[in-house]
Amino acid sequence: MQNGKHNPKTPQRKALHISLLVVQVVICVLFLTAGIMKLTRPVSEISKIFPWTGQVPEVFLRSIALIDIAGGIGILLPSITSIYPKLTVLAAFGCALLQVAAICFHAVRNELSSTPFNFVLLGLCVFVIWGRFRTIYGKTNTDW
Repeated sequence: MQNGKHNPKTPQRKALHISLLVVQVVICVLFLTAGIMKLTRPVSEISKIFPWTGQVPEVFLRSIALIDIAGGIGILLPSITSIYPKLTVLAAFGCALLQVAAICFHAVRNELSSTPFNFVLLGLCVFVIWGRFRTIYGKTNTDW
């Protein structure tokens, strides 16, 4: 702290920013890859990788694909362009809700072995929500 204000150039602040950016890129790549695959490949091909995709209506699958793509773009683009960076927090929140819905979907279908990846993505999304909320709304004091 300098003069009672937080110095944004502290090593902790830089580490948080870099960590958030790396996690956002990972989430973006994962969501875009999943979304493009669900949107462009035939259901019969996708269901060999993810069996549940052959057991839901195709419109549901394609809708989830569009949501994945929107989430992937929204979690990264606003932060790196500095255009409406608050959208990153909203996109991360949406991606987190999608993971909660996916966990519930698999739990109801007794497919709990399919959920560990969803829990990891959920944790990454919550980290982005927490970190970007702190940086956007000025709560950047890293002296936890």
